[in-house]
Amino acid sequence: MSKTVSIIGSGFSALSASCYLAQAGFKVSVYEKNATVGGRARQLTKEGFTFDMGPSWYWMPDIFEKFFNDFGKKTSDFYELDKLSPAYKIFFSDDVITIGDQMNKICEEFDRIEPGSSKPLRKFIAKAQEHYNIAINKVVLKPGLSPFELVTKETVTRLDQFYKTISSQVRKNFKNPKLISTLEFPVLFLGAKPSKTPSFYSFMNFADFGLGTWHPKGGMYQIVIAMKSLAESLGVSIHTNSNVEKISVNNKKAQHIIVNGETIESDVVLSGADYHHSETLLDTKYRQYSEAYWESRTFAPSSLLFYVGFNKKLKNIEHHNLFFDTDFENHAEDIYDNPKWPKDPLFYVNFPSVTDKSMAPDDCETGFFLIPIAPGLEDTPELRAQYFDIIIKRFEKRTQQKIQDNILFKDSYCVNDFVEDYNSYKGNAYGMANTLMQTAFLRPKLKSKKVEGLYFTGQLTVPGPGVPPALISGKLVAELIKKNEH
Repeated sequence: MSKTVSIIGSGFSALSASCYLAQAGFKVSVYEKNATVGGRARQLTKEGFTFDMGPSWYWMPDIFEKFFNDFGKKTSDFYELDKLSPAYKIFFSDDVITIGDQMNKICEEFDRIEPGSSKPLRKFIAKAQEHYNIAINKVVLKPGLSPFELVTKETVTRLDQFYKTISSQVRKNFKNPKLISTLEFPVLFLGAKPSKTPSFYSFMNFADFGLGTWHPKGGMYQIVIAMKSLAESLGVSIHTNSNVEKISVNNKKAQHIIVNGETIESDVVLSGADYHHSETLLDTKYRQYSEAYWESRTFAPSSLLFYVGFNKKLKNIEHHNLFFDTDFENHAEDIYDNPKWPKDPLFYVNFPSVTDKSMAPDDCETGFFLIPIAPGLEDTPELRAQYFDIIIKRFEKRTQQKIQDNILFKDSYCVNDFVEDYNSYKGNAYGMANTLMQTAFLRPKLKSKKVEGLYFTGQLTVPGPGVPPALISGKLVAELIKKNEH
């Protein structure tokens, strides 16, 4: 008899694990509390407009390719990818930087801002590429069980890269504040201040400038549809509107889960849901991490999001747009050091309809606005309205156009929704930050120390936040389960 695995949640890491486990011969069932699969990567469709509700950047195309290759497939079997040209625009108070789709274009732009800066840029990105190759081929493929996993002949010679920070490395090579912000921005996806992120993570800069920014036609949700179809073709059964209420333990072994009041026997339980929430499904004595532990962690930001339908095409914008026309440091302090609603927030806007006509009705624009904020903040309709007003005015000023009268509708999403829909700890959007003390084996474990047959996956485990790391997390936990449970 093949062993049964019950998976809680259907985000990228849970779907990834379900595919690898089904391929290995386990009988796999996925239980998702929401009406659709994908976890945070859900889709909102309204009045002909299509919004990715969560992740909207397609970086590291090689990781997606490797995932599907593991099952004898290619991404192109499921969805069509476009490389964005330009990749994105960054709006400063007095200038706009355009990041092209090739290194030469990016170097020209750097030289325009700071003559001669393309030379250190090429060196910086070459080093970032070395880090990327080591990270993706060596370090991230380790299950985070022991500090010795980080010790490879490649990393030993780069130990200083774990103690130096992105911020110090960037500032050593570049003096212009705009270029510094441009190079520090990708680590915001890792959920920590650049001054707290090990410089080894500069591999994100190679992901950005070296591998480029892509878009799956129809939006990021196409990846979820692809993974769901792959999982089902491998025999995985997926249940939506299925809220897991408890993980029951007998003789220190996970025995069954309770879903919508029904008991489901399982040989193995794997949670891809929020780690803190997953542990609250256990009786207290079986939890590995105390409330004080979670309280002491550095969490990645939450977000205030707006999904906006416009009844005209907008000008002076690209598919991805970053508004860095206020102080980067001040906003970071409001997220990490003294958590509060930011006075002058940086924000990001995604207009997928600029490159993908399927995302909006003719002559209209689909807009997704995101303000990173500290997790756990008070979230009220008044605050949401106040911040929409702040960013729309700044957006109009920087892009030199009036748009407020062209809004057909706007939906918002913030801390309370992250808690309600995803049981997210303090309403965080990206999991736990990749600071030095929360890297690799220092992250919450894939396998429970207290309960046999209980495992975890997702952005709070290894390797960390982001969609490609989530795919890898699913693979890592599946390998652990294969090793321990066969």
